Amino acid sequence: MTYVALLRGINVGGNNRIKMAELKQTFEKSGFAKVKTFIASGNVIFSTDETNHTELTKKIELAIREDFGISIAVLLRDFNSIDKLVKAIPSSWVNDKEIKCDVMFLWDEIDNKRILTVLPFDSMLEEVRYVPGAVLWRIDRHKASKSRMFKIVGTKLYKKITIRNPNTVRKLYQLMVET
Repeated sequence: MTYVALLRGINVGGNNRIKMAELKQTFEKSGFAKVKTFIASGNVIFSTDETNHTELTKKIELAIREDFGISIAVLLRDFNSIDKLVKAIPSSWVNDKEIKCDVMFLWDEIDNKRILTVLPFDSMLEEVRYVPGAVLWRIDRHKASKSRMFKIVGTKLYKKITIRNPNTVRKLYQLMVET
């Protein structure tokens, strides 16, 4: 089965620095096949016969802690869940100079449509949609400074989210298709 491991909080602001070539070696050393990394924000595509997401996540987190000496939260998604997610992202939702758009991947304990009742967004200003495993967020860049969504940074809720832009998610999907 093909997976993507989304590492939370690496290579951000000079913290938790991990070179992607070394991260790839960690995954290979852990017995995973067809390992590919994509950009330095911690996206690793790999294949394995293992299917227990909880055990796979623990195995990856332990390998990272052993090889790099840091504790990194890892969110795992299989090919089918990324396939459904990519199909749910409107094709016009891109991250560019006009639009700010993010895919907020959710840890299991907050992965529920009720998440929309706790996120501080203004439906007149921005679009927010829940899809299983993620929240999709879109706002015109010139309005982004007015969004209250940024208020979640540093909260307990924020620690259960890892964010990628839709361009990255689409590229991850493409790499998974090729694996």
